[in-house]
Amino acid sequence: MLDREEQALIADPRLAEAIALFNQGSWYACHDGFEALWHETAGPMRPLLQGLLQIAVAQLHLERGNRRGALMLTGEGLGRLRRIQPGAMGLDVSAVCSTATLWLEALQQGHSTNALPRPRIDPMSGIGEQ
Repeated sequence: MLDREEQALIADPRLAEAIALFNQGSWYACHDGFEALWHETAGPMRPLLQGLLQIAVAQLHLERGNRRGALMLTGEGLGRLRRIQPGAMGLDVSAVCSTATLWLEALQQGHSTNALPRPRIDPMSGIGEQ
């Protein structure tokens, strides 16, 4: 059963827009969307929004050549996302965590991230299907 906050976030068109921008790799633009929602959220979905925000900003840092910033924010975002229930807000949080873990390990080991899949936020299987 979804609580009021989770229901409100799912219904908010800004969430869908931030997710679409995240999945397109528009890191700065999705950051703005997630940040606005995060500032307005005080309940259990706040860490989810913050974790996604941090993963996006980590990618932005990496694009700008700041591997240290990317490493730190990927780790922080992953730490928050790992504490979230996998289907929170109907999202496949586990998949985001899996991809972020690959990025974190590559950054920690000084390896290239060029061949890694870009982080994505997808709905849980079966969500929204009839």
